Amino acid sequence: MSSTQRRRIAYQGEPGANSHIVCAEQYPDAEALPCASFEDVFAAVNSGDADLALIPIDNSIAGRVSDIHHFLPGSGLHIIAEHFLPIRFCLMGVPGTTLDSIKTVHSHVHALGQCRKIIRRHGWIPLISGDTAGAAREIAEANQTTQAAISPPLAAEIYGLEILARDIEDEDHNTTRFVLLSPKLIQAPAGNGPVVTSFIFNVKNLPAALYKALGGFATNGVNMTKLESYMVNGEFTATQFLAEVDGHPDEIGLHRALEELQFFTTDVHILGVYPADPFRATVGA
Repeated sequence: MSSTQRRRIAYQGEPGANSHIVCAEQYPDAEALPCASFEDVFAAVNSGDADLALIPIDNSIAGRVSDIHHFLPGSGLHIIAEHFLPIRFCLMGVPGTTLDSIKTVHSHVHALGQCRKIIRRHGWIPLISGDTAGAAREIAEANQTTQAAISPPLAAEIYGLEILARDIEDEDHNTTRFVLLSPKLIQAPAGNGPVVTSFIFNVKNLPAALYKALGGFATNGVNMTKLESYMVNGEFTATQFLAEVDGHPDEIGLHRALEELQFFTTDVHILGVYPADPFRATVGA
């Protein structure tokens, strides 16, 4: 890539989606590349059509984004940054739409789940769209005052819709965590501020193997902020774990903990060593 060529960052969704908002806010000099699915996002980076990928990985209300945890371990990509975005949803429709005229409300399944109260209060029928910004585009194309979309405010600007209500999410702490992925493992330097280390591992099929594997983090004073499991190849006896800890592998405590982890696992793979978003400090994460 030449010095004058902008980096391309692939994201899932259409222009105006929350992922697009994070791209625009955090990487204003990059070209945001919309993709129809998460699979397409990973494919765009692996094929060279995009340099990086920006994907949501967790939401404070809905929990983990399941598709991502399925694709990430085998993607060959590495986490090089994280960003937290407070989610602010708006109800929007074509000009002339009112709260009383709406019959159906369209959005991504997670957005509908995060705005249940207003939907239930008005008796609207929720209909699932591929993503939040795509729902706004569909409403603009349908041009019916009986239909509305739940989308980020940027989508109303892009698709010429009127915002009928703002901040309609059920919880004001609704926040999504995004990660920036790169084909190269670019590790943050040690001793230059808070760092997060993400890794995956498979435990040996032995009694108390997981307990023993995690013991090293406790005895070495390492704070583990995430531990999630999923089956491997559909086998109930083979379990893979994704973990995140505070600290850098070059720090003595985490270095020792990762060494101990090797004794009770069949594989340990570092997904990323990256700066902790300052947002973590504001919520005591």
